[in-house]
Amino acid sequence: MKSAAYYTAKKITFNTFVYLFLISVALSCIFPLLWMLSSSLKTQETIFQDMSLIPRELHFENYMRAWTEGGFGRCFLNSIFYTTSVVFGIVIVSSLAAYAFSRFKFPGKNLIFYIFMGAMMIPIPGSFVALYVLLNKLHLRDTPVGYILCMINVGLSTSIFLLKTFFDKLPHELEDAARIDGCSKWGIWRHVALPLARPVLAVVIVFNTLNVWNEYFLALLIFDSPRLMPLQLGLMKLQGEFVTQYPLLMSGLTITALPIVLLYLLMQKYIVKGVTQGAVVG
Repeated sequence: MKSAAYYTAKKITFNTFVYLFLISVALSCIFPLLWMLSSSLKTQETIFQDMSLIPRELHFENYMRAWTEGGFGRCFLNSIFYTTSVVFGIVIVSSLAAYAFSRFKFPGKNLIFYIFMGAMMIPIPGSFVALYVLLNKLHLRDTPVGYILCMINVGLSTSIFLLKTFFDKLPHELEDAARIDGCSKWGIWRHVALPLARPVLAVVIVFNTLNVWNEYFLALLIFDSPRLMPLQLGLMKLQGEFVTQYPLLMSGLTITALPIVLLYLLMQKYIVKGVTQGAVVG
C-alpha cells in the first residue's frame, strides 16, 4: 500500500502546478496593463527603443497633453453621466423585473422571460438599423436620453437572468416574516430582496459599468454632436491618420482604464460573493 507521505507529495505537486498555472494567467493579464502604463511615460522616440517596464525618464506631461489634445474633459464627464444613468436604470428595472419573474404569477410570464433571454443572443450591431429607425421616429437620436435608453435595453437581459436566479433561491420564509410585519410587495422588494441581493447587484453593476464605459460604436451611430460623445472619442482623436503618438494614446488608455480598475478593487469582495452566491443561498 502507498504511504501517506506519497499522497502528501502528490497533493503538493498537484497544488504547485495549479498555483504556477494561475500565476502565469495572472501575469498574462497584468503585463499588458503594466506595459501600457510604462509606455505612457515614454517619448515617441524611446517607446520603440526602450523595452524596459521602468523608463529611464518619466514623462508625466504625456497625461496633460492627452487630456487637452484628446478633449478628455468634456468626454470624461459625458461618460460618467452616461455610465451612472445607465447602470442606475438597469439596476432598478432589472431587479423589479427579476423579482416579478421569480415571485409573481401572471399571463405570459414564461414567454416574456424567454424573449428577454433570447435577446442575449442578438449582438448589439445586429440591432443598429432598428435602433436608428426607432430613435429617428421618436426624435431621440443625437440626444443623451436616446443613448441612455438604448444602453439600458442592452444590459437588461443578462441582469434579469442573474437576479432572477438569485431571487429563485431566496427562502420564502423571509418574505412571509416581512409580510407579517406589514410590508407590502414593494416594501419586500425594497427592504428584503434588494439588501440580500447586494453581491449579485455588485456583479450587475461592474458588468454593465464596463460595458457602458467602453462602448463607442452605438454612440457613434446615435450622436452627431461631438460634445455629446463619450470618452472613447478622445482616444480616436489621439490616433493620427498617418502618425500615431503612442505615448499620448497609452496615456489616454490609462486614464480610461483607471476608473474601471478602481471599481474592481472597491467591489472585488462583493463580486466574489456574487459569483459564489448560488452555492450558499437556498
